[in-house]
Amino acid sequence: MRACVCFACPCVTPTRGPGKQTKVPSHTHVYSGSLGKPLRFSGQDFTALKQECLQKKSLFEDDTFPATVESLGYKELGAKSNKVKNIVWKRPKEICENPEFIVGGASRTDICQGDLGDCWLLAAIACLTLYEKLLYRVVPQEQSFSEGYAGVFHFQFWRYGDWVDVVIDDRIPTFNNQLVFTKSAERNEFWSALLEKAYAKLHGSYEALKGGNTTEAMEDFTGGVTEFYEMKEAPKELNKIMKKALERGSLMGCSIDSLVPARFETRTTTGLVKGHAYSVTAVQEDSKVRLVRLRNPWGQVEWTGPWSDNSKEWTSLSKDEKEKLQHQNAEDGEFWMSFEDFKKNFTKIEICNLTPDALEDDKIHKWTVSVNEGRWVRGCSAGGCRNYPDTFWTNPQYRLRLLEEDDDPEDNEVACSFVVSLMQKNRRKERKMGANLFTIGFAIYEQHMQKDFFLANSSKARCKSYINLREVTQRFRLSPGEYVIVPSTYEPHQEGEFLLRVFSEKRNTSDPSPQGIFKHYSVEQSGSISSYEMRNAVNDAGYRLNNQLYDIITMRYANESMNIDFDSFISCLVRLEAMFRAFQAFDQDGDGSIRLSALEVRPTSNTPLSQWLEMLFSHVWLVQSNVSSTCR
Repeated sequence: MRACVCFACPCVTPTRGPGKQTKVPSHTHVYSGSLGKPLRFSGQDFTALKQECLQKKSLFEDDTFPATVESLGYKELGAKSNKVKNIVWKRPKEICENPEFIVGGASRTDICQGDLGDCWLLAAIACLTLYEKLLYRVVPQEQSFSEGYAGVFHFQFWRYGDWVDVVIDDRIPTFNNQLVFTKSAERNEFWSALLEKAYAKLHGSYEALKGGNTTEAMEDFTGGVTEFYEMKEAPKELNKIMKKALERGSLMGCSIDSLVPARFETRTTTGLVKGHAYSVTAVQEDSKVRLVRLRNPWGQVEWTGPWSDNSKEWTSLSKDEKEKLQHQNAEDGEFWMSFEDFKKNFTKIEICNLTPDALEDDKIHKWTVSVNEGRWVRGCSAGGCRNYPDTFWTNPQYRLRLLEEDDDPEDNEVACSFVVSLMQKNRRKERKMGANLFTIGFAIYEQHMQKDFFLANSSKARCKSYINLREVTQRFRLSPGEYVIVPSTYEPHQEGEFLLRVFSEKRNTSDPSPQGIFKHYSVEQSGSISSYEMRNAVNDAGYRLNNQLYDIITMRYANESMNIDFDSFISCLVRLEAMFRAFQAFDQDGDGSIRLSALEVRPTSNTPLSQWLEMLFSHVWLVQSNVSSTCR
């Protein structure tokens, strides 16, 4: 099955003022962090900091996430809370004699929950330990408390399209010489506690980690895309989907909803815990029974029903079958249960696929992802959902081109498959300022139109519901053609940033030369490119720019009809290439910023690539706008 999606920039959305137009802020990253070269969180260079401490023979102290109450929290763990009065920050060498980063390999039994409501995070970490390759992306190896120890550690997370490297010191909250938060079953093992600290730093405090969905952490560990299944609405082939997902390295978590908040994390008569996140660690199916293996991140409290550790059902299996299932009679938080009991007792399951190919699909594909950042701005582009027809049309609109139908011999329907993911940004980090998750969703229309179109036409497809989660994700199949995706909050006038991702299979048939790119986007062979298509053309040429730069390019190169001819297109690419090469020559340490001389904007200031390009393009445009009436 093949699907190809051309994911374009936001369409121009008219404002209420006559004759005026505004572009909703949106951009792809100029200098994105990759797995091989992650961005430095808080500007901290792990290698440089470690070397500095070793040379000075001192232990690192992180002033960006200090060992103070501010790093613990802001309310329940804030300065006025009794919970923090007796907390003492200690390094592992002050807690035990022979601390180790990892003891005998990282495993799911290394994660035991402490006094913080972050079981959602710990369930995701437990899933991560099943896949060494994924684990050691997040938890870099060759860190220890012996050779080269300087009290500094680092971890890597996916953060809204970028991989970031988070540096921490190893001072951890303790009470009576015991770890307050996450700990390992081995008293002298500390990788899970330090990973939790790095994730807390990423979000501003430990308290910011209280409450969440396993999918959030799963995605931050992998950069993957997540699907939700309510058990009541789950497809018949859920067992098959789960099995294939695990085979492809996907991470899974599940939970039992509690309608009464006061009953969160209360036990059922069969040993399960309501309002608590579990990891799904295995799915087994044979002629006798379908089984699911789960793990409670507490490291204890297990299912006591059929196929539990001590149940009579195990007597029906041979010794070899038991060994294959790694059956153990131990209070370690891990247990088996039948698939039927799993569906009956749990209310939802979350599957984070490292690539979208396992999403309700048996075929194996190679998919690509298009990532766009955007923002809802009060009075401009925060129009709310369709229930608010007077403002809905002002929401950001993203063009979606479905170019090639699915190639499935068993399916006669002419349709294209794709996955849309809408993620709101930074809401967890902004909790201490009173921020909560917005209720978000999206709709897909056949074409971009103005207010009257939305009043008279319904959406072609949309997410199942608006919901107050960090991310809303759904798979669709639509006929080939042009569409627009309209992401929005449920209520109008709510300001916030978001990330919109579309997963699809890329068709590599376009001519990579400038002539081929220009011809592909030319307006009905008119010899010019619409300014609205310029972003796609520049992207195809290999440049990823932010929204401000695209605006400047449009002002510099578009004519009065907002079109760009071939000569201007080539001039733009030549200038971009020259600017990128010049920046890379200055960027000797490769951190995405350069130090400018006094001739530039600010003396000895660190200037990122986007600012450098904006400055140069703006300078050229300002000079030429004095002699050219076409630069608007």
